[in-house]
Amino acid sequence: MSADATDAELDAADAEVDAEEFPAPPRTFTDDEGRVLRLCAGGESAESGEESAESDGKSADSDVQSVESDGESASESASDAPASDARDALGAMYDAFESGGRAQGIPPANPRRRAEWLDRLHEGIGVVAWHGDGAVGHGILLDGGPGHELALFVHPEYRGAGVGTALLRTLLGRGRSAGVERVWLSVERTNRPAVGLYRGAGFEPTGGAVGELEMARSLQ
Repeated sequence: MSADATDAELDAADAEVDAEEFPAPPRTFTDDEGRVLRLCAGGESAESGEESAESDGKSADSDVQSVESDGESASESASDAPASDARDALGAMYDAFESGGRAQGIPPANPRRRAEWLDRLHEGIGVVAWHGDGAVGHGILLDGGPGHELALFVHPEYRGAGVGTALLRTLLGRGRSAGVERVWLSVERTNRPAVGLYRGAGFEPTGGAVGELEMARSLQ
């Protein structure tokens, strides 16, 4: 871009970069293990928005694409699945978490508390990662505190393959589209992979209690 570019041109360029970095769902991508996954807004089923986008085997970071069907965007043509479908799939995914894999007590191990947590999900802005008809990842933004609190979950068998990165960026894209201004989270200080994941998405430390680190970023 030329040195005498106008402010409007610079703003447009920044918006294009942001849209690429934080794309809104629905999306499809191929993870580092070669598995083709779909990222859908919470409440949409795995079948919502049958994708025609091609996956060429690249990692999730470089192969997140818009999902289109018959020339229309999937978000325009797909109908929301019953909330119970996504709820049941997420419940099955949470069953795969062992006690040691639950960050700060969530998802709850206690069946009653887990049911209460699942009931809360419709209150937030969510994205679900699907592989086939099973949920393998879930991200949620819940309105509370100084902005929206973020929680992110990846099925144990799908970790370390780029799923968390794609899920996080797509969730932030959906949050931005919904008008979310600020996102914050709390993570265990010793959970270096998670801290690195959030730093890579632009989160910065803002404080926290002993053993925990609070991080936040603006979506404006």
